[in-house]
Amino acid sequence: MRFKLAAFLTGAGLLAGTLPALAHHSFAAEYDANKPIKISGVVTKMEWMNPHARFYVDVKEADGKVTNWNFELGAIPVLLKQGWRKDSLKQGDQITVEGSLAKDGSKSANARSVVLSDGRRVFAGSSGGNGPANQ
Repeated sequence: MRFKLAAFLTGAGLLAGTLPALAHHSFAAEYDANKPIKISGVVTKMEWMNPHARFYVDVKEADGKVTNWNFELGAIPVLLKQGWRKDSLKQGDQITVEGSLAKDGSKSANARSVVLSDGRRVFAGSSGGNGPANQ
């Protein structure tokens, strides 16, 4: 009986450990490197969390309508090495983002670089060929 319980718990633990890996995605699965985008707008929210940080930007369209865009960044340790800090983007900051559009047609993209409100350009540290060497 103890053996069955131990085997069950071991199996359950191994399965639970694989779920985060299954939930993670690749750049190519969600974003199209052949559809570059450059957008300027106002930061509405920053989520500083793993596996990828993300931020949201209100963008004024040509017709005057405001659309909220969702941008994915790299992992926190990579962002820190690229010069990012938790407070690099603040609500109300005017920024410009370059990246790759989502394949699903949504108002989302994988950020390649961001020009901050103080004029500094920081790289987004994500996996779509988004480093200084690729700029």
